[in-house]
Amino acid sequence: MTVPAPATSPRPTRGPHPGVKLMLTGPFGVGKTTLVGAVSDIAPVTTEVRMSIPGVDGTSGSPAKTTTTVAMDFGRLDVDGVTLYVFGTPGQDRFWFMWDAISRGVAGAVVLVDVRRLQDSFRHVDYVEHAGLPFVVAVNHFPDARAVAVADVREALTLGSDVPIVDVDARDRDSVRHLLIALVQHALTRAAATPAPAAALAVRR
Repeated sequence: MTVPAPATSPRPTRGPHPGVKLMLTGPFGVGKTTLVGAVSDIAPVTTEVRMSIPGVDGTSGSPAKTTTTVAMDFGRLDVDGVTLYVFGTPGQDRFWFMWDAISRGVAGAVVLVDVRRLQDSFRHVDYVEHAGLPFVVAVNHFPDARAVAVADVREALTLGSDVPIVDVDARDRDSVRHLLIALVQHALTRAAATPAPAAALAVRR
């Protein structure tokens, strides 16, 4: 399966494997940087800086967090001969302009959510829906979070029945790999069911 090379920087290096660009989004402190770091085959590219602006770099959702991503996180991994390029968006509202740059040329998106504050994920779900991207919702389980049924997550985020909801531990490489494989499979399934332009995903059997 192949998609065009990502249009944003850092540009994936050319190699023997076809590449798929994926977008990872979600609210501040939900675990995006941790997820990219856990799964990447290379040292991940991060743009985390120490938070220093009271009232702007709020920490109500993650009071122990002292840094914030200001541009993107980037990681790369190979899965069965296909290279996945994962671009994580910044969670702070003031860096929303980066979302458009990151979303160019992506095959699909993961919306990472925290069930303790699902309301913080509304704008991220809205964004990928309006962008027309195939996406999955990944529930990152925190130690103090209560268990929430998949049906309740779907209802709270007003998700369609065709949107997969996947449990993930953002710290665990295997868990994240399974999540990304689920996203690619979902994107391929949707592409096969919908007439698409030539630039869309192509399935290699």
